Amino acid sequence: MLGPGQTTDVLIRGDQPPSRYYMAARAYQSAQNAPFDNTTTTAILEYKSASCAAKKCNAPTPIMLSLPAYNDTNTVTTFSQSFRSLEKAEVPTDIDESLFFTIGLGLNKCPPNFRKRRCQGPNGTRFTASMNNVSFVLPRNFSLLQAHQQGIPGVFTTDFPANPPLKFDYTGNLSRSLFQPVPGTKLYKLKYGSRVQIVLQDTSIVTPENHPIHLHGYDFYIIAQGFGNFGSKKDTSKFNLVDPPMRNTVGVPVNGWAVIRFVADNPGVWIMHCHLDVHINWGLAMAFLVENGVGELQTIQPPPPDLPMC
Repeated sequence: MLGPGQTTDVLIRGDQPPSRYYMAARAYQSAQNAPFDNTTTTAILEYKSASCAAKKCNAPTPIMLSLPAYNDTNTVTTFSQSFRSLEKAEVPTDIDESLFFTIGLGLNKCPPNFRKRRCQGPNGTRFTASMNNVSFVLPRNFSLLQAHQQGIPGVFTTDFPANPPLKFDYTGNLSRSLFQPVPGTKLYKLKYGSRVQIVLQDTSIVTPENHPIHLHGYDFYIIAQGFGNFGSKKDTSKFNLVDPPMRNTVGVPVNGWAVIRFVADNPGVWIMHCHLDVHINWGLAMAFLVENGVGELQTIQPPPPDLPMC
């Protein structure tokens, strides 16, 4: 299982009869009634002793393998949860920042000057998305890092909520009053060296979906994943603090949750967002402002003199 923009290195043991073998992949579709590309991508892995000349090939035609169904969440989950670090990992244990982020879609009223093709939600609404009910708005005139480093006011605020503003049954039947997030360019401030834990909770607002959440500037440990609403009492027993995998993208299960940990030791402004392109455009993102530490090695470097202006 690879989310958009995610990478995985694999080792293949060449212990099969010399021949030609298919490699294949197809989409995983978790959102109900959402259109998707249902084609299958393939490549051929060929042993050197079974090579084919330009017009002559003695190797047999490879046999197409059987792939899981497009909506086979059980296979996706089993595979994703099978990853382990090769050795004991240095997982942060004493947590300074314990954060809880709900993620999901939403609906906004369509502005009167918009064409219908820009408002494809139900009943003429416009799709949106959010974290903790904040639909992220990218600044237009300055980058977030530039605004932070140069002290430019009015570009962002640092009041992104550490928890959802309203607790509800995240994966149950929801009131339509929860469907409209608030737009804003809100950052969450972290002290240099903070040990951070984030619970990423999918919601069934509009539709539940597997969201590949990517964090810029960091790799993190995925210490647990599960389904339903995360419970701090019942689900902490599932935490793997010994050999969890380290990645920069985590697939938050459909109607489920994932928990990640990292140490905020890279100063700057780092966006965390869904790697489904349309979802970041809809606002499924936030950003961390990691403050400088002590000394040159813990401080944001100034831009080069020849840095082009935006």
